[in-house]
Amino acid sequence: MATTDWRSVGTTGVSVQEPAVGAGAQVVLLALLSASVGLGPAGWLAGTAYALATCVLLTSALNRSRAQSLGPADRVTLARSTLAGGVTALVVDSLAGGGTPVALLVMLAAVALVLDGVDGHVARRTGTVSTLGARFDMEVDAFLILVLSVFVAGFLGAWVLVIGAMRYAFAAAAHVAPWLRASLPPSFARKTVAALQGVVLVIASAGILPYAAAFLLVGGALATLVWSFGRDIGWLWRTRYRHAIAV
Repeated sequence: MATTDWRSVGTTGVSVQEPAVGAGAQVVLLALLSASVGLGPAGWLAGTAYALATCVLLTSALNRSRAQSLGPADRVTLARSTLAGGVTALVVDSLAGGGTPVALLVMLAAVALVLDGVDGHVARRTGTVSTLGARFDMEVDAFLILVLSVFVAGFLGAWVLVIGAMRYAFAAAAHVAPWLRASLPPSFARKTVAALQGVVLVIASAGILPYAAAFLLVGGALATLVWSFGRDIGWLWRTRYRHAIAV
């Protein structure tokens, strides 16, 4: 769905240090959550697994791109990833029967969403825009939305999971239908719809709206997401032969 432009720069494949620092920061955040709200074993397990997976995948991506270190915008994205890991731990802990510190969950998610506009700005200002950076940014966004949709589905219904699962379903379909892998043209509407999902899910997570209002708000966000994916899939279908000839 999203255009990709990952931002790391460098020349060698020695790129394990900063992802490892990110994993360490994740453990520190989990410890703070444990001390403040009593994070249980399930939350610790989920947060730790998230940190390890992020470290391994990011290190692999950096090595494939021969990047020696993260770019300045990537470090902002790594901070966002750490916050997303904290949200993941809180959501899993609530599913396991632990308490749900909604205010803290909403705060972490909201800061992560605000920083989403920062990393792209930093990348452009520092001239470090790259495919690797945008992919990292996109994956953090997608996972945060998935986790928030799981939390909101707990009181609005399982249909909310469609919001979090749609991007992953699209990626899975692309393995079966190669024409879905073609690059999409830049779209302000696509970016707006993607940003809207996170904002709406955070508002719904806060529990400040009556059930009916939250239902309509999240339902409206889902409708825009279906429209956005449908529009992009339609464009990819109509231009599939052109891409095939280009390849």
